[in-house]
Amino acid sequence: MWLLVGLGNPGAEYRHHRHNIGFLALDRIGERHGFAGFRSSKFQAEVAEGSLGPDRVLALKPATYMNLSGTAVGAAMRFYKIPLERLVVVHDEVDLPGGRLRTKRGGGAGGHNGLRSIDQHCGVDYRRLRLGIGHPGDKDRMVGHVLGNFSGDDRAWLDPVLDAVAEYAPLLLAADEALFATRATARIKAALPPA
Repeated sequence: MWLLVGLGNPGAEYRHHRHNIGFLALDRIGERHGFAGFRSSKFQAEVAEGSLGPDRVLALKPATYMNLSGTAVGAAMRFYKIPLERLVVVHDEVDLPGGRLRTKRGGGAGGHNGLRSIDQHCGVDYRRLRLGIGHPGDKDRMVGHVLGNFSGDDRAWLDPVLDAVAEYAPLLLAADEALFATRATARIKAALPPA
């Protein structure tokens, strides 16, 4: 079994925040691949089960708020005995422009409190899918940017990104997840209006 985690904050008031792109991506993956609907669990998270290709997957959205995401992730990993190399975390990334994505294995949290919490509870050598939300240009505006709703301009790239992530999600679990990034990026570019 794999554990596929989307990061965000629970509650309707946060649903369309840039910080919640991980939750939005998991919703789209679940819809496309026929996962059972998300339900509350004993892990302080909403979970849904399904398959990506031949692999059984538990999709998890922590209900602990971003800064405590590791509590839910760690509890699910221990219960299902999921090794760290079968953990994939989908999260927002301010150091990538909106409409861009990157895969990464291991590394630091880069100032992301959700990743920092997972690192503390689980370790650092897991796969990450970084979904760009852009930088506001001034670090003093960072909190308002991350905890703000997607803008009208963001909508041009948001659906293409979520659709590409959902379409190629089975490749996230492959031995070489770079193929996921290549195919998803090509699909996003094809769906975006000409610059």
